[in-house]
Amino acid sequence: MTTDAAADGLRARISRQSEDALGKLAQELLESPFVSSALSRAFDAREKAAQAQEVAMGALNLPSAGDLERLTRRVRSVSQRLEGVEDALDRVDERVGAMGGAGVSSLEQRLNAIEGQLSALATQLAEVAGQIGKPAGAAAAAPVAPPTSRPTRTRAAAASKRAAARRA
Repeated sequence: MTTDAAADGLRARISRQSEDALGKLAQELLESPFVSSALSRAFDAREKAAQAQEVAMGALNLPSAGDLERLTRRVRSVSQRLEGVEDALDRVDERVGAMGGAGVSSLEQRLNAIEGQLSALATQLAEVAGQIGKPAGAAAAAPVAPPTSRPTRTRAAAASKRAAARRA
């Protein structure tokens, strides 16, 4: 056991010393003006080569890697927007489908109820006008259309045409 502990201690010390030596060497290399100028020249040459490659690709009318990356991002953005539009359209379609038959019939019922109330009010107004003492000719001058006189199309047909026009 003592030999294992001694071997581990020796290994740890050598490892620590080698890490320290490599760190010092790297630090001295980075501080060296010769190495730092060589590195900067290498990076400048790399950038000039990349620019020359992009110009050559442009002259051949071929897209560069940057062009392809921008195009990929743009296509993803358009795809996400299109998915949002499709989701909104699905929600609108569901709402219209839910309103389909029930919505038209409930509107028809409401319109019939309103029409009935209007005819009742017209009758009451005619009675009040008669009680006030207007001559019969004056009351007849402004006739009230009976509720049964409807246009040639029914309200249901008109509502279905409006709904079809909205869908189109």
